[in-house]
Amino acid sequence: MPGRRGSPPYSGHHRGCVPSAPACRVWDPQSRPDQEPPRPSPLLCRDMALQNALYTGDLARLLELFPPHSTADLLLESRAAEPRWSSHQRGLWSLTYEEELTTPLHVAASRGHADVVQLLLRRRAKPDSAPGGRTALHEACAAGHTACVHALLVAGADPDIPDQDGKHPLHLCQGVGTLECAELLLRFGAKVDGRSEEEEETPLHVAARLGHVELADLLLRRGADPDARDAEGWTPLLAACDTRCTPATDPEATAARCLQLCRLLLSAGADPDAADQDRRRPLHLACLRGYGAIVELLLSCGVSVNAMDYGGHTALHCALQGPPLALAQSPEHAVRALLNHGAVRIWPGALPKVLERWCTSPRTIEVLMNTYSVMKLPEEAAGLVPPEILQKHHRFYSSLFALVRQPRSLQHLSRCVLRAHLEACLPHALPRLPLPPRLLRYLQLDFEDVLY
Repeated sequence: MPGRRGSPPYSGHHRGCVPSAPACRVWDPQSRPDQEPPRPSPLLCRDMALQNALYTGDLARLLELFPPHSTADLLLESRAAEPRWSSHQRGLWSLTYEEELTTPLHVAASRGHADVVQLLLRRRAKPDSAPGGRTALHEACAAGHTACVHALLVAGADPDIPDQDGKHPLHLCQGVGTLECAELLLRFGAKVDGRSEEEEETPLHVAARLGHVELADLLLRRGADPDARDAEGWTPLLAACDTRCTPATDPEATAARCLQLCRLLLSAGADPDAADQDRRRPLHLACLRGYGAIVELLLSCGVSVNAMDYGGHTALHCALQGPPLALAQSPEHAVRALLNHGAVRIWPGALPKVLERWCTSPRTIEVLMNTYSVMKLPEEAAGLVPPEILQKHHRFYSSLFALVRQPRSLQHLSRCVLRAHLEACLPHALPRLPLPPRLLRYLQLDFEDVLY
């Protein structure tokens, strides 16, 4: 990654390169015979032919520009990707492209030109040079260029050196070659639980947050701690449960990766009920994201279904406060799982707010209403649902509003009584009852898309 200008340009001789002032000291082998000659400082190079050859990976041209006994220990000027506000005079600010410094080795490594990387290393490029805070190894790992990573490590690059943000190369592994890059770093001595300086994240935290199942599996097999905590008390399992869907991602694929990660971490011994500094647990986060399958997985591990975070929210509250994107995850499954594991029902006075927020998910409304013996909605509740939603789910909402302040069916009342009787052991007792499958599903709040 290029860095700000600040490192001094260096003296020497190369086509298109500018020596610094004052000039470097000249080493006199007679004056200090017991010491190594001082290493010449890198040159600030503005040769556009050289830069074009680096960016395009033109090895033939670079062999001409870097003949034997020349040096590739150079600095290149580049511009920041985006303009930044800067002040050249007091009170006068302007948007300018800030000049930055990088090296030929950084350019080649970030673009995957492995043969160029090897040439530059042979021409005395420093593998751990970091004029902008990142080394060429950081750049190669961030782009997933395995061959470049291997060449740099063989040349002596430090596999655990932090960048300007305190992240190690293992934190940055991305792209097609993620696994291969991580395996190389570990083989050359990178710490599997090395922490970033500010966030105190381990590489396993990063893999879990990004939904990278294969990388997490590799790190766990190499001894990564599944319960390591970062600066905010998050474990990798918390990070996995908080993976967000975006409009640009496939919600089903994201949910499937998160489920795989959670299973992997739990099988490695991760605490399913570990809370962060705000007392949020994996169950809270999975509910907030609407990941019903993960909710069921965590509940099967015996987590505390009614535990509260510092804000006083239970997992059920989180499930009903999720973002609109959680609708793609069918939140009704998470809500039903919580209620079947003894979650305390929400205050009836909050039901109109839930109806207004989740009216496009009638099954979420259904499963909530089927835990009450009386439909506790105001008569004007029908006005909370937009007309187009009423029309789309006409059968369900007709049955819902017909029951406002009306008695429920005897069958439903019997269900409520039996569930209340088994409340303390509901998730374990219901499956053991000698009941027909259809009746058992009814007691477990199976969806019917209508209310009685």
